[in-house]
Amino acid sequence: MRKFFRVLLVLVTVGNTLYAQRSVNKIVAVVGDNIILQSDIERDYANYILQGNPENPEVKCYLVQQMLTQKLLSQQAVIDSVTVTDDEVTNEVDRRMRAFMQRAGGQERLEQFLNRSVIQYKDEIRPDVREQLVAERMRGKITENVAVTPLEVKRFFESIPKDSLPYFNTEVEIGEIVTYPKLTKKEKEAFRDKAEALRLRVKGGESFETLARLYSQDPGSAPDGGDLGFFDRTVMTKEFTAMAFKLKAGDLSPVFETDFGFHFLQVIDRRGEQVRVRHILIKIEPTPASLDRTKAHIDSIHRDVVAGKIPFATAASMFSDNNDTKYTGGMLLNTEGVQSRTTYIPTDKLEPQVFLTIDTMKVGSFSKPQLFTAKDGKQGYRFLYLKSKTQPHQASLETDFPKLKESAYEDKLNRQVSEWFEQRRKSTYIKIDQEFQSCEGLKMWVAK
Repeated sequence: MRKFFRVLLVLVTVGNTLYAQRSVNKIVAVVGDNIILQSDIERDYANYILQGNPENPEVKCYLVQQMLTQKLLSQQAVIDSVTVTDDEVTNEVDRRMRAFMQRAGGQERLEQFLNRSVIQYKDEIRPDVREQLVAERMRGKITENVAVTPLEVKRFFESIPKDSLPYFNTEVEIGEIVTYPKLTKKEKEAFRDKAEALRLRVKGGESFETLARLYSQDPGSAPDGGDLGFFDRTVMTKEFTAMAFKLKAGDLSPVFETDFGFHFLQVIDRRGEQVRVRHILIKIEPTPASLDRTKAHIDSIHRDVVAGKIPFATAASMFSDNNDTKYTGGMLLNTEGVQSRTTYIPTDKLEPQVFLTIDTMKVGSFSKPQLFTAKDGKQGYRFLYLKSKTQPHQASLETDFPKLKESAYEDKLNRQVSEWFEQRRKSTYIKIDQEFQSCEGLKMWVAK
């Protein structure tokens, strides 16, 4: 906590300098018609520390390089008419501020250290956020047509010296069947009543924002008074979307249910096909009786699968409550790659509890159903299936094609981006302050 307060003080100092003395800030770099200020670097460095990273002044060299890249991309974006909408900027600003408030311990504490309101600070960072989003979109445009063929993957693999071939650790293929408690209407009444009591307090004149901060069980929006920012019809669950879009600005909804629990919401603003609301969520917690029913249900599924009465993949598609895996035959996917989604997962990427469970299992076997808590906090039961396990090995084209394809794709992507930057760097006026010219990553920016 002491470290957090110290970083916030740095952030405040930098923010005040940027706010009141921008015209006299030292210019760190010039890129075409744009400048990068010392306060820009200090602000981003403070944000870097605030995110939990260790102090390292050398990171400032990387931040300068990152900003140079961003300036070049945003300048090209103007030429190519690449833009982002005001709503996209607003949503990203809101997302970042929610993260800051969560780390600070609430809006009031963050405003105390910022020495300004959250609304003022949002206005200050908005231009920088817009530039970052435009730069990201421009980078995507540069690389949108990049793809690799099997022949290119083969050539990439053959270009790697034999003594430099990557070494892959143990990988496993794991399936799961998950069941969550399903409460009866009577069991849900206590949670609905709690939400209704809060709604009546809002209707009676109490502050929606205050009650959301105190009682809402949505960790993403509660610190922001329940504010979800602007969204369209594709973002939220169908029940939430239907309620949000049928009300007018200022209207308060009745209590309604989604997969997340019981909500009520208030519409703040409407802009065409986008709506901004605040909401309060009361999660539905499993009762002992509902957990007992769930355990009996998954035990029955487990018995039939182990006995061979029903194939695992069929049981997953019929009975599993995890929509991320039930449509893949119950198999967990490694989604870290840019292009590939594979069922082979390195054991060091598994959840600790999953690793502990499969570590002593034999290939083709099933674990016993166990109570677990999902990433979203929901409690349920699951059992695992260990389909395969590969031993640590050096890469080969036959066994590791998906991973090699990913590496070949990233190599081609990086080469295309590097070529683009090299062309723009040579044709753009760039000047870097002497203090940063010794940074290894910046030397290429001053060489013509």
